[in-house]
Amino acid sequence: MDIAEAKEGIKTTVRMYLKKDDTGAYCIPVKRQRPVFLLGAPGIGKTAIMEQIAQEMGIALVSYAMTHHTRQSALGLPYIEKKQYGDEEYSISEYTMSEIISTVYETMEKSGLSEGILFLDEINCVSETLAPSMLQFLQYKTFGRHRVPDGWVIVTAGNPPEYNRMVREFDVVTMDRLKLMNVEPDLKAWKKYAAGKQIHGAITAYLEIKPEDFYHMEMSAKGRSYVTARGWEDLSDMLKMYEEENIPADETLVAQYLANERVVKEFTAYYELYNKYKRDYRISEILEGRAPEAAVERAKAARFDERISLLGMLADSVESRMAAVTGRMDILKKLNPMLTAYKEKLPGMNEDEAAGFILKMKENMEKQRRKLDAGGALSDAENRVFKGSIRLLEDAGLKMMHAETSGREIPLAAYREALAALQEDSRDTSAKLEALFSFAEAAFEDGNELLTLLTRLTVSPVSSRYIAAFGSETYNRLSDSMMVSKRHSRLREQVEELLPDDI
Repeated sequence: MDIAEAKEGIKTTVRMYLKKDDTGAYCIPVKRQRPVFLLGAPGIGKTAIMEQIAQEMGIALVSYAMTHHTRQSALGLPYIEKKQYGDEEYSISEYTMSEIISTVYETMEKSGLSEGILFLDEINCVSETLAPSMLQFLQYKTFGRHRVPDGWVIVTAGNPPEYNRMVREFDVVTMDRLKLMNVEPDLKAWKKYAAGKQIHGAITAYLEIKPEDFYHMEMSAKGRSYVTARGWEDLSDMLKMYEEENIPADETLVAQYLANERVVKEFTAYYELYNKYKRDYRISEILEGRAPEAAVERAKAARFDERISLLGMLADSVESRMAAVTGRMDILKKLNPMLTAYKEKLPGMNEDEAAGFILKMKENMEKQRRKLDAGGALSDAENRVFKGSIRLLEDAGLKMMHAETSGREIPLAAYREALAALQEDSRDTSAKLEALFSFAEAAFEDGNELLTLLTRLTVSPVSSRYIAAFGSETYNRLSDSMMVSKRHSRLREQVEELLPDDI
């Protein structure tokens, strides 16, 4: 299976393990809940999907890499305890609570979440002294004498022996107590993930042209050579930062993330060509609806790889704006019910009470954010929404406290101002999307490039969500004419729910 299928399989398993009957007991008894064993090559996204699962299910997550643990940290430290058996007193060895188990309890206390996932990575690469205890844990869910709390599903991960010579193969008795999922690297599944994470366009375009370079693992005369999904994603983040700081990226940088000499050279050369295309085609002018005639003619005559690169640049630019707009929309959606409640209570509050009400909302939101973060159930996108909402409330509250005249309307005015800016930016973004379609139709007519563009906009969580919320007549027309399946609009109501006339 690919990593996307593994994610859905684990989500279903967790949901089944946490399902309760009418008496409140787990439908599958805890002792029969087999730990999941996710077996796959390094760097394909095993850890990333565990974070996504916890965030999407609203449960806690505790993660440990078992190669970093000794027998003492996993089991606890020994101490001498006196016990009375009959008429005799004996000295026996007890153990303090395992660091892993204690972290589960601490996470429950800090987050307020009683159910979660305990994720143990590199489970089949533990030290020789820890191996027997690890096998006992997989069979009985205990470290020493301390058991994983009910409501916590155990998911483990490891690499096959061909990728790691430290791997210890489990015996049949242990394997018969695990739920095994074999995961293979898959570019198609990763591309969907990459669209949501806004992986650098040079990387997605390069892998469109050279899919065989997505994942690579081999032994060479110079040692192990490898390219992983994790490496591509981390390289993407660094390329974006280099570009923001106007620092040129070269082979030295790329080689820090991709450990394959050929792929490093070929991607670096492509990245330079990608940037040349960006300059030559004058991307900003195309998206402003002023596509140079020379750009249209060059695109018509270009080779497939150049066309794919060009479409990637244009789509990346539009999608970055889409992501900004939908992110701000989420902030206003989160604030809307709070400010609606504030508006209703406003007639009965004086200046100090109004400022205190706003700052209290801000404090409660920060507490909620910290709880979710402590449980590992807070995604990066949700974190940005929380922080953006908190910032607006904090700024409004401080302005109210220092206002020379009545400041009770400040939060409502700040909301309306943010909403007006959002609406203006959405119009500008939609205009750029239309300019992208106009250029693509002029340059590629009814070619496969248009289908590629439409497929990307449909599959990408960023663009599909934006189009669902704000609409696009050209997207609908082209999708119908080219028989591209469209997602039904479920989010358009979100814009209307911002209540521009009521706050």
